[in-house]
Amino acid sequence: TPMDVSIMTIAARTGFFTNLPILALALASFGIGTTEFVIMGLLPDVATDLGVSIPDAGLLVTGYALGVTFGAPFLAIATSKMDRRRALMMLIGIFIFGNFLCAIAPDYWLLMAARVVTAFCHGAFFGLGAVVASNLVAPQKRVQAIALMFSGLTLANVLGVPFGTALGQEFGWRSTFWVVVGIGIVAAIALYLCLPRRIAASGGSLMAEARALAKVQVIFAMLISVLAAASMFSVFTYITPMLQTVTGISAREVTYVLLLFGAGLTIGNYIGGRLGDWRLMPAIIVTFVLLIAILAVFAETVTNVVPAVATVFVWGVVSFALVSPLQMRVVNEATEAPNLASTLNQGAFNLGNAAGAWFGGLAITQGVSYQDIPWLGAGIAVLALVFSIWSHLMDRRDEVFVETAASA
Repeated sequence: TPMDVSIMTIAARTGFFTNLPILALALASFGIGTTEFVIMGLLPDVATDLGVSIPDAGLLVTGYALGVTFGAPFLAIATSKMDRRRALMMLIGIFIFGNFLCAIAPDYWLLMAARVVTAFCHGAFFGLGAVVASNLVAPQKRVQAIALMFSGLTLANVLGVPFGTALGQEFGWRSTFWVVVGIGIVAAIALYLCLPRRIAASGGSLMAEARALAKVQVIFAMLISVLAAASMFSVFTYITPMLQTVTGISAREVTYVLLLFGAGLTIGNYIGGRLGDWRLMPAIIVTFVLLIAILAVFAETVTNVVPAVATVFVWGVVSFALVSPLQMRVVNEATEAPNLASTLNQGAFNLGNAAGAWFGGLAITQGVSYQDIPWLGAGIAVLALVFSIWSHLMDRRDEVFVETAASA
């Protein structure tokens, strides 16, 4: 009918059908992001239930991150020749199984093992998914496509983490993981229905891809990702006890602060996608400068409720504005190995998560107050800024060399 034709025309012009697979990937990333981040809001509950200290419970964040870091290369190699659709379906299956194990884990060490199993799918899923998403759109919209996929991760912080935290506080932390299992099942169905039937793997050899990863700029890009994540997680891992003990916010009120933080991440993800498609490295450098300033301010505002909550929101915006541009930077610099590089960069992010959580816990154990923890994050961000400027200067040097050679 004419109405049907009109609807189809609008859908085609708006990229609706192109976006369906990316939205399915975003739904899966929502589930993965929820299970990764919700543990921060449940740290006191998990620690009390399992009879461990809060810094020990914080190591569940480290264990997950290390699972991503070391699982990503293994799964990248294991799936390198697989059809991308089949690989993504396998990875979401691992995610569902891992969260099932988390929900039934009877003690701390079995929960740690379950978290590591869940983490195995994380790096490979986001790595492969980012490349698939970027290849479904025009070249000038690739960072925005990655940002759309990662919007699931930001919405996990808007919806999944605060509501998962509230659910865990009300019915026990295990109930949160049961809900995540359900989210994983729905995401698996969406991926099965929406992903293109055949998404071929790259034809290059693993050795050729490995050589591509040895480039200085690829190494720099991954190092910057590590430092960006470490800066965030050195603070965010301990955000719940920080807000409770320093700011004076109750456990229930923390849920609303986490909701606001997630809203900031969502806005930052959108801004980062736009800026990354405009001018990639300058956007990254400016964002790090803002991040350092905001963390320095947070160390002062954390003692007062209203300024602290406002700073948390702005911190969320700036922190996540880095994610999709840094992911695109790695893919751009490793053109001969986009899938492997994208996957390994997820390992780099999570190595930073683990390092940040560990450094934060070590600082607290050594007597650093919760109020001073943001200074640790700011210091790590300074290192990331140095390497970002260095990498950008190398780009400019190479551009000048190419122009000089062309004019000669």
